[in-house]
Amino acid sequence: MEYRSTTATFLTYVAAIIVFLIVLLPFVWLVIMSISPAETLTQKPLRWWPSAVDLTNYHQLLDYTGGKGRDFLSALFNSLRVSGLATLLALAVAIPAAWVVSRVKSMGWSLNVVVLLYMLPPVALAVPLYMVLARIGLLNSVFGLAAIYLAILAPFTTWLIKSGFDALPGEIESAASMDGARLDQTLRLISIPLIAPIISTAAIFALLLAWDEFFYALLFTSGVQAKTVTVAIAEISGGRETNYGVIAAAGVIAALPPVFIGLILQRALISGLTQGGVKG
Repeated sequence: MEYRSTTATFLTYVAAIIVFLIVLLPFVWLVIMSISPAETLTQKPLRWWPSAVDLTNYHQLLDYTGGKGRDFLSALFNSLRVSGLATLLALAVAIPAAWVVSRVKSMGWSLNVVVLLYMLPPVALAVPLYMVLARIGLLNSVFGLAAIYLAILAPFTTWLIKSGFDALPGEIESAASMDGARLDQTLRLISIPLIAPIISTAAIFALLLAWDEFFYALLFTSGVQAKTVTVAIAEISGGRETNYGVIAAAGVIAALPPVFIGLILQRALISGLTQGGVKG
């Protein structure tokens, strides 16, 4: 038994290391490309490590006085605004909706319908959404894009937060109600704090989904006032830029906010995923 346990542990670590390398190596290569001189990336045979570290690509993208840097930093700031606003709005909608669907069993069908609509391909909704945004004057707008992302994120966050309310015994809320607490007080002081890890998990996933979204951002934005970082990278790599190091540097910079968020909130993420899978 001890031999099997040691073997299983060894194989588990080997598998974890393999997965870690598969996930990490592309990003490592992206970083190496971003600090390599332009001529190094076109040499044959390819050099896997540059002879000298070159930070020119980062200087170009982070220089707000230059055209390329100004456009890229504006797009980065737009992504922060759009993803942050969409995530906050999604949580504001999802928390009460998840509570209703969890506690009122006859309303469960509504979430199923919304989730089914969520499965539609984005291109199927592109034309009607474009017409709606054009009619209300929110094309090429951070707020219009955040509203589109809200429609995308709300079903997912509602479904995820509902699992937290399902795992929370209803007797806790009933006891608070018998003690004279209003419904809003019960949610704010008891229920929501108890499922805070799951709400944090939903917020992380919503933020990452909004940050990485490309299709709607490409269709509904056309200027620097609303263009997001995914669209900016696509424009850099769309044939107008032959320096692969600049493209790689843009990818590294765009990846840093999600990486930092994941590192800072990884404990809440793991706790939320675990709590969501266990009935209370």
